[in-house]
Amino acid sequence: MTHSFDQDYWDRIWTGDRAPAMSTSQPNPHLIREVGGLTPGTAIDAGCGAGAEAIWLATRGWQVTGADVAAGALALGEQRAAAGGLAGRVQWIQADLSRWEPDARYDLVTTHYAHPETPQLEFYDRIASWVAPGGTLLIVGHLHDHGAGGAPGPEHGPEHGPEHGHEHGHGHGADDAAPPAVAAVRAADVTARLDPTAWRIETAEESHRLLTGPDGKATSIGDVVVRATRRG
Repeated sequence: MTHSFDQDYWDRIWTGDRAPAMSTSQPNPHLIREVGGLTPGTAIDAGCGAGAEAIWLATRGWQVTGADVAAGALALGEQRAAAGGLAGRVQWIQADLSRWEPDARYDLVTTHYAHPETPQLEFYDRIASWVAPGGTLLIVGHLHDHGAGGAPGPEHGPEHGPEHGHEHGHGHGADDAAPPAVAAVRAADVTARLDPTAWRIETAEESHRLLTGPDGKATSIGDVVVRATRRG
């Protein structure tokens, strides 16, 4: 089974049965590790889903924009922010990230397992262009299966929700074995597109961790993490 990651697809995900569980996910552990020591400034979470990462950044003093194509995801994020006493601390923007361009550059541009209706690496190229001089790009994505050459399935790893209960940037089913091949990359795929005269690579790693789904089953999740600083 194949499908397009278009607005209709994500609208169905974020109004479906998994949406409530996906909206309670915790912020991505890679974000906490990679960004926790940075000086807060302006930030955008591209493909923010229900906003776990955007809200976490707001609590750390960042001026945050959460952008996503799915209105349902943004509504859940806004509700979650309000429930946490953070109403108005995140600007929520509905946008097709394969076409939309911000009107400013950001000190931090990050994305977590998001994949809009555009080739994955081209999506990373787009959001990299949104980073201000001296700013940070943080990409957390699905790891391409080196052994199997990429997984065929229609959806990605457990809970795709941003992850460990998290939607993985968005939602996919907890019973799916792996991300779709078109949404999975290797760290070298990402860093190869960052011109070394313009970027300094801070982190480029591939890792696996266990994610426990709602049914109590643990599944191994492969992650790609790339953090780079735009040279000033």
